[in-house]
Amino acid sequence: MRVTERRVSDHADDSEQDHSGGGHGHDHHDHDHGNKHDHDHNHDNEHDHEEHDHDHGHGERDHNHDGHDHSHHAPDLETVSYAVLTVSSSRTLDDDPSGDIIESAVESAGDEVVRRELVGDSFDRVQSTVHRLAERADVDCVVTTGGTGVTPDDVTVEAVRGILQTELPGFGELFRDRSREAVGTAVIGTRATAGIDDGVPVFCLPGSENAARLGIEELILPEAAHLAGLASGED
Repeated sequence: MRVTERRVSDHADDSEQDHSGGGHGHDHHDHDHGNKHDHDHNHDNEHDHEEHDHDHGHGERDHNHDGHDHSHHAPDLETVSYAVLTVSSSRTLDDDPSGDIIESAVESAGDEVVRRELVGDSFDRVQSTVHRLAERADVDCVVTTGGTGVTPDDVTVEAVRGILQTELPGFGELFRDRSREAVGTAVIGTRATAGIDDGVPVFCLPGSENAARLGIEELILPEAAHLAGLASGED
């Protein structure tokens, strides 16, 4: 049975939003994507983080979720260890449906979530937390959910781009393409993005449940093992 350590950072306010048709935020993608979770009502101490921490070791991987024959540069990882970060000023990790969807999908695919955390709408906290997670020896891939909209307090994309050594523009392009049928022209307000930090793929998803499901199941899981293998530079 996996035990999850929890960590929630302090929040200056409860204002973060991700465009949603009736949810908790202002990610335009979220017009059709159910309830948002870009908020967390924990106003505790600055370093009072809620964490889920599965401490599992991992070694050399040769992983292929989608059956693709990836044959260049580096082997795919056998299993992928994920860190999941929820960016929200109103949610907690006990009330984080999008984070739960991501974790469930990862585990159903035979991989593992070794860390779950939640931070509020702070540029510095988002940036430092993502970078810290990427630097962990037991993390192969970081997935964030929330804060990718267009309101002033949606800071995830800017914060994460500041630490990426390489961007993966195809991720956001494909995410928006897959979302277009569901949300129509509102897709232009969706800023899902991805890149590499410290040899670790980082994927930033909107905060809605449908967005989390689309991103993790259709885009991230099929390619994470290959991208992580390439980005790590391990042969």
